[in-house]
Amino acid sequence: MTFSRAIKIAPSILSADFANFGAECEAIEAQGADWVHVDVMDGHFVPNITFGPATCAAIRKHVKGVMDVHLMIAPVDPYIEAFARSGADIITAHLEAGPHIHRTLQAIRAHGVKAGLALNPGTGPEAVLHLLDMVDLICVMTVNPGFGGQKFIHSQVDKVRSLREMIGDRPIHIEIDGGVTAQTAPLVAAAGADVLVAGSAVFTGGSGADPAPYGANSAAIRRAAEAAKLN
Repeated sequence: MTFSRAIKIAPSILSADFANFGAECEAIEAQGADWVHVDVMDGHFVPNITFGPATCAAIRKHVKGVMDVHLMIAPVDPYIEAFARSGADIITAHLEAGPHIHRTLQAIRAHGVKAGLALNPGTGPEAVLHLLDMVDLICVMTVNPGFGGQKFIHSQVDKVRSLREMIGDRPIHIEIDGGVTAQTAPLVAAAGADVLVAGSAVFTGGSGADPAPYGANSAAIRRAAEAAKLN
């Protein structure tokens, strides 16, 4: 992975057809997705259950680019090796998911995977100050984690702006997860985000048999974000 602050669209397969994940991953990449975002939920840290390392391993062969695995689970550490072996390029853990986040980030990197750190809406940007040299990505949750289709929490835009200032020249991505649309993408892009996770906003109107809407939806989000980033 070559670092770049260019806008990247990372569709969340949480909004895809669960019975057809392989084809869906191929379709969104063919339609212009930069990354494939995999939301892993355990029914404990968040009130929903999705899938685990076996699913990640199964879809890996269908993903040509970056597989971005977001672990909304607690504890995290016992599962890092399994998700690394599944083919994840990035593993993101929540700061709130355990008492020793520095150790968790070390463990992710020790498995040769890029380390991401996710922050819930109630966690302030200052929490990452002493972790910046351990992370490759900071994921700002702009909804409360656990379900797709929620509304964007606007107070998080200031958090993005603060994080961008703290990061400075470090090669750290700022990812936005939750409520990303062509209307909200410009807000976070202008504040300094470069990776936009979108679920329903990408998948609405399309299917594996008719993936063109995936491309149109992704392109609309990208255009809106890039225009704001230039201003």
